[in-house]
Amino acid sequence: MNQPLERDFEQYLEHYERMISKVARIYSHDQEGQKDLIQEIVLQLWRAFPKYEASKSTSTWTYRIALNVSISFLRKEKSRREGEESYRQEWPVYSSPPTDNDERIEQLYRFMDQVKSTDKALLLLLLEGFKNKEIASIMGISTSLVSTKIFRIKEQLKVYFESLNQ
Repeated sequence: MNQPLERDFEQYLEHYERMISKVARIYSHDQEGQKDLIQEIVLQLWRAFPKYEASKSTSTWTYRIALNVSISFLRKEKSRREGEESYRQEWPVYSSPPTDNDERIEQLYRFMDQVKSTDKALLLLLLEGFKNKEIASIMGISTSLVSTKIFRIKEQLKVYFESLNQ
């Protein structure tokens, strides 16, 4: 292996570790699933790392790969989860306690469970402070579609939180 490349990749991962963890947290809710997803994201980033063009935004490139891997991961997990659905209806689901102490954050995660996988990605990028143009670039869609989707998600979010407060 190329030692300078490995060192560069390690430094790169240290810088984007939090972001990769956030993406995994949104697309997988149990710790084991998050670990699996993080490993898959890191593997795909490692494979793509030698081809990265320094002229492009590193965060955009990283988000694009992480989100694409997560969406694919979610699709694969969907069939597995469908098989477990009947089991879940008959038996309580036991999970580890939430890592966030803020109930509002947990409510937001519960809301994100209900939206489509691409909308999760869009919402995450919006919450991370990306502008519509940057989101469009990361997700490979038009800026106007980003604006439309954000409007719809905000409307859904408003209805969701209003229903919690009733």
